[in-house]
Amino acid sequence: MRGDAAARFGMPAATEDEQLLERHSAPPGRPAFVDSDPWRALRILSEFVEGFDALAAVGPAVTIFGSARTAAGHPDYELARGIARRLAEHGFAIITGGGPGIMEAANRGCREGGGLSIGCNIELPHEQGLNEYVDLGVEFKYFFARKTMFVKYADAFVIMPGGFGTLDELFEALTLIQTGKIRHFPVVLVGTAYWKGLIDWMEVTQLPAGAVSAEDVALLKLTDDPDEVCEIIRAYAGAGHPEDVIQDEIR
Repeated sequence: MRGDAAARFGMPAATEDEQLLERHSAPPGRPAFVDSDPWRALRILSEFVEGFDALAAVGPAVTIFGSARTAAGHPDYELARGIARRLAEHGFAIITGGGPGIMEAANRGCREGGGLSIGCNIELPHEQGLNEYVDLGVEFKYFFARKTMFVKYADAFVIMPGGFGTLDELFEALTLIQTGKIRHFPVVLVGTAYWKGLIDWMEVTQLPAGAVSAEDVALLKLTDDPDEVCEIIRAYAGAGHPEDVIQDEIR
């Protein structure tokens, strides 16, 4: 088993996500996982309850995603910091994954702007603690429970340059908006040089293939200007959308 190997060879211990998704070989008689997986469902439920309880009173908020590998002082770090500071000054809380890199930058900028700085941290094989700029931290073992909080309590997504995790969060939001599962809130890509190739691929490949519509591609806003990011989000938040009634029912 992975846990035994980890102990013997110094491998990272299996995360809760890994244990949940692992397919066990069924021994004769009663499968061993029957004794553990049903109880794991209660642990998952407890994560949702804890997250809902911690974030229920949060007002208008923006979730900011981006690479955990971006160092302080990098232009993307400073850009995320500045965007979060401006949004906080306009009354928005900032939600991040609570870790280093762009997450730290956004939490830092939020605190500098006087806003509520929120971190939804995730258990990883390599330790990731909450960064020092988080005011309200919630710990998660399961990615899907954590991602629910990102979406449920956000009025907009700001997507900074990032890797697979950032892409996962981006496309989950787009899918939920496209399918009408959540209200049509702003999804802003920051970094034209970084993201334009993705937009071009959608327009040149996906659109002619009929895999997406022009309206789907238009869900994405692309900019390098922190003031434009804030204006897009403030215009949406101040417009009063009938879709919010639907979102209230979901919540």
